[in-house]
Amino acid sequence: MTAGGSETAHRIVTAAILVIGDEILSGRTKDKNIGYIAEYCTAIGIDVREVRVVPDVEDDIIAAVRALSDRYDHVFSTGGIGPTHDDITADAMAKAFDVTIDHDPRAVAILTTHYGEANINEARMRMARIPAGADLIDNPVSKAPGFTIRNVHVMAGVPVIMQAMLDAVTATIPTGAKMLSATVPASMGEGRIAAGLGAIQKDFPDVSIGSYPKMLDGGFATDIVLRSREQARLDLAVRAVEGLIAGLLVQPR
Repeated sequence: MTAGGSETAHRIVTAAILVIGDEILSGRTKDKNIGYIAEYCTAIGIDVREVRVVPDVEDDIIAAVRALSDRYDHVFSTGGIGPTHDDITADAMAKAFDVTIDHDPRAVAILTTHYGEANINEARMRMARIPAGADLIDNPVSKAPGFTIRNVHVMAGVPVIMQAMLDAVTATIPTGAKMLSATVPASMGEGRIAAGLGAIQKDFPDVSIGSYPKMLDGGFATDIVLRSREQARLDLAVRAVEGLIAGLLVQPR
C-alpha cells in the first residue's frame, strides 16, 4: 500500500474530496463518505486538505475537478456514476480532461457477466461508459466499476460501495508519512490556556496544536490535540502542554 524506503517516511501526499450530488446539497441525503475518506487517508499517510460539494451541474463538476486535480496529489470523487439520466459525473470527467468517452469493453464485460447478456439494458450500459485512458476501479459489491483518470479517483456515492472502491484505489497508490496525534485533556476553559498554548505553538512550529472546548460535569473543559509526523517532537510538545496545564491548576482562578 505504501512506497518503500526513507522517501515514504518524509514525503507528504495530499488529497481533496469531491462530493457530487444535488441530494447532498439539499439535505435529502446525509453524506457519510467525507468523514470516512478523511479518517482512512489519515491512517495511511495521505493529508486531506480540501473538501468540495458540487451539484449535478456539468460546468461546476468540470471546474472543481480541474482546480483540485491541479492542486493536490489525489482527488477522491464520490457520486454520479450510476445508471440514471442525472448521473453525469463520467461525462464531466471526460470533458474536464479533454478526452472522449464511450462504452469501455472491460466494463461491458464486467456488467454482462454480472447481469447476464439478456438483462443488459441501456440504463445499465450507461455504467460502462468510461473516459478514454482511464483505469477501472474494482467494485466487488455491485460490480459496476469506478475509474481513475489522471489523479482523480471516481467512485460511487453509496457508502458500502465507495468503501470497497477506496480499498482498491489505495492499494495501488503511493502514500506518505503518517500524521501522529495525541490528546491532552484540560479541566478548564480555553480562556485560561490560550496564551500559554500560543507560546508553546511558537516553540513548536512543526507541531499542529488545536484546542477543542467541551462541557464536562457541568463546567468548561478543553481537549488539546497535537499532531506531528515526528514522534520525538510530538512527545516534547505534549510534555510542554501537560506542564502548562499542571501549572495553571495550582494557580488561583
